Amino acid sequence: TLGLKPLKKNKRGFSTDEETLIDLREFYPDKAEIIDDILKYRELNKFLTTYTVNLLEFLGKDSKIHTTFRQTGTATGRLSSNNPNLQNIPKNSPLAKELRSAFYSKDGYSFVSFDYSQIELRILAHLSEDETLISSFQNDIDIHNLTAKKVFHIDDDTLITQDMRRIAKAVNFGILYGLSAFSLARDVKVSQNEAKSFIDGYFTLYKSVGGYLNSIIEQVKTNGYCKTLLGRKRFIQDILSRNANIRQRAERMALNAPIQGSAADIIKLAMIDCDSYINSNNIDAKLVLQIHDELIFEVKDEIIEDFKNKISSIMENVYKLKVKLTVNSSVGKNWGEV
Repeated sequence: TLGLKPLKKNKRGFSTDEETLIDLREFYPDKAEIIDDILKYRELNKFLTTYTVNLLEFLGKDSKIHTTFRQTGTATGRLSSNNPNLQNIPKNSPLAKELRSAFYSKDGYSFVSFDYSQIELRILAHLSEDETLISSFQNDIDIHNLTAKKVFHIDDDTLITQDMRRIAKAVNFGILYGLSAFSLARDVKVSQNEAKSFIDGYFTLYKSVGGYLNSIIEQVKTNGYCKTLLGRKRFIQDILSRNANIRQRAERMALNAPIQGSAADIIKLAMIDCDSYINSNNIDAKLVLQIHDELIFEVKDEIIEDFKNKISSIMENVYKLKVKLTVNSSVGKNWGEV
């Protein structure tokens, strides 16, 4: 009806997914208003159907929602949450914060969140033994700023913009997933040549990372599996496939599995030690949610400060890497405040 030229197809016809609509908005700025309306409608409709009405269906007689965590729900070893999935509740918008505020602690208690800071990048530093990565984490240097300085050829931290840091962050985490120049260019809205120069700059700065990643792929080709720090294996099919797309997907899985899998192992160790501490000392606190690298407890208000110090210490010392593990904590009467 609007006369917009379709950008890509899916099985049902022309795609109108979020990514496509955002791209269309760039191509047709005069139609930006209606495209924005469609995107806003979709956001509101998803909040209503997926998170509001759906969540209320799981409300128990105690006015609480009890999710089910599965140990075998993911290939990487992370816990998964089902019926309902409380690990995918949105968080990065005002509406998301409002939704999270509906989850509140009981009287006299607060939610206390503990979140591993950049644990996957720290595990990469440990596994690759890259001197620059290790030194950065040991000396509390901002890893995203450091990468930004390299890929944008800047010496002064004060010249780094939020946009530069955002791109550097995408590069830092994208490397863990075998990010290609094409994918990076699409994600951060730059040309493929620019994206390739960013990735090349990354490997120039962190000289040992490229060799480590190549060694993982070779190990999987030889053994058929890769391992986490604690020795848990993930078997990777198709890494020797003649089909390039299938083979490259298997390679991306192989690159990420030891890192994300090791992070999953570490937080499970932390959960065991935290539970032991709470039970053996009769602490008035309870673990209510695990979201990958984050633990959320409901804690008696009077003991929060001591509890924060103790749990942070447990989590930071549960497994020794070549770099320190760091935990961020926050407190709130509801999940939105946390």
